[in-house]
Formats: sequence, structure tokens, C-alpha cells
Amino acid sequence: MKKRILITGAAGFLGSHLCDRFIKEGYHVIGMDNLITGSLSNIEHLFKLEQFEFYHHDVSKFVFVSGKLDYILHFASPASPIDYLKIPIQTLKVGSLGTHNLLGLARAKKARMLIASTSEVYGDPNVHPQNEDYWGNVNPIGPRGVYDEAKRFQEAITMAYHTYHQLETRIIRIFNTYGPRMRLDDGRALPAFMGQALRGQDITVFGDGSQTRSFCYVDDLVEGIYRLLLSDYVNPVNIGNPDEITIKEFAEEIIALTGTNQKIIYHPLPTDDPKQRRPDITRAQQILGWSPKVSRKEGLKTTFDYFKNLPEFK
Repeated sequence: MKKRILITGAAGFLGSHLCDRFIKEGYHVIGMDNLITGSLSNIEHLFKLEQFEFYHHDVSKFVFVSGKLDYILHFASPASPIDYLKIPIQTLKVGSLGTHNLLGLARAKKARMLIASTSEVYGDPNVHPQNEDYWGNVNPIGPRGVYDEAKRFQEAITMAYHTYHQLETRIIRIFNTYGPRMRLDDGRALPAFMGQALRGQDITVFGDGSQTRSFCYVDDLVEGIYRLLLSDYVNPVNIGNPDEITIKEFAEEIIALTGTNQKIIYHPLPTDDPKQRRPDITRAQQILGWSPKVSRKEGLKTTFDYFKNLPEFK
């Protein structure tokens, strides 16, 4: 019998790529999404497959899946500031109530559950690069707190289920990831810059552009998730690309890639926006044998090709 896996947030950017990977690995995939930020267009190619089924459901409400379940990947959550500032309550609920519901399901089914945590648990870090032993510098009542604290709670309740109920759990801390199927309007730097370049608009950088990010291509991230799920390691693991770059340099790379002559214009930095972001991936390298393989140059070209072929640019 095929292994059965439930993937929440299945119609989102990361969730849809995970559906593809686990279908390819021979799993029966059950996708679940309330489509609040996801899109069915990301998974419509899977609907014709016998080994895929989809539930339109909000995991903040009771979750039921019939039959056996071997694994659960919890990737349901708004993931960009523009989304979680617009729907803050839903963001908190999917990280708390949603995680609780799915942990209960995992316990009932004796399934292993992996949760998608985030580098945002480190907040605006005082330690650089960020390793998994760093506890973070988070403002719980700031505008980003709804996401940061939802994810921190998600980690805490997951570890509680592991220690108290002996549930098989895994925790990934995801750093900035990019690739095809990102939403152009999700407010994050990469789709924003590429969208502006394609529309012939000036590139908007917040602050003076000296803040840093580290961008990981989606295929590399999915490989890290796959390895972590099947590993025996229960503590959090950073998955990201440690190749750090300033946002100003990144904007210049996008301008060069797109062959446009946009100017860079500067706007005030949003509240609590992290000044530095770079993963220490020593743990992933040692435990999972994982390191990113796709260069930023290669990944950006693939992503730009995806965006420029969207209907609005044809």
C-alpha cells in the first residue's frame, strides 16, 4: 500500500511543490487548503492523478481524514507580511488552533508530523548567522508578532506533544525561499522586484537597502524537508541558503537579470523588519547531509522565466 501523506497549505507556493515531490516519490497525497492565500492553479495539474486528492478546508477547524495516515506536513499559514498584516487573527489561529488540531490527528493516526516553522522565530537577531540554539529577539505585540509568535507557539506545542505523548515530530525553520508559483503580489522582495521590472516600474527598496537576506531556491528547500521528515532528528533544523546579500545588491541583480533600466527608489523601513538574515546550516549539513545546490543566478533566471510567462505579461 502506498504511504499516505497529508499536506496542509497544499495550494500555496511551498505546499504545491511538496505535493509534486511526494507524488514523484510514490506517495498518496492528500492536499488541504482553505485558499485564503493559496491558488488552485498551483495544483490543478495534480487533479487528474489517482494518487492525489484535495480537501477545501480550514485547519483551524476540526480536521478529519479517513483511512490511514503515515505523515502530516503542516504548511498552512500566510507567509508574507502583506498577508499576515491583512489577516492577523487567521494567522494566529492557523499556527495555534490549526497546529493543535493536526497534532491531535497525527496522534490518532499514529502519523509523523513535520511543522513549517520559520527564521522569523529569531526576530531581528542579535546573533549572526542564526543557529538553532539562538532564542531570538521578537516583539510579541509588534505588527509582525502575529506571525512570529504563532510560529513560536507552534514549535512549543509540537515539542510538548513529542515529549508528553511521544508523538513523532519534526521542526523545520525555513529561511527566505523563492521560485515558480510565488505570488507576484505577496509583498516579498523577490516577486515585488521582478513584478516592478516586468511592468517597467522603479524598484522599491525599504530602508537604505543595507539589510540582508539569504535566498534559497525552492527545489533545495523541498529536498531539505524531505530529508528531515525521514530522519530521526526531533529538534529544529534551519533550512536555507547561507549566501547573504544586501537588499540593494539584490535589487541591482534583478535589474541586470531583467535587462531593464529601472531606478531604485527608497521608502521607510517597516516596523521590526529584520536587519540581518542568514542561516547557520551546520546542523542540516551534519544530520541530513543537506546543502543548497542551486546558485542564485540559476534560480533567479528560472523564477523570472516563470513570471514573464504569466498571462498578465503576455
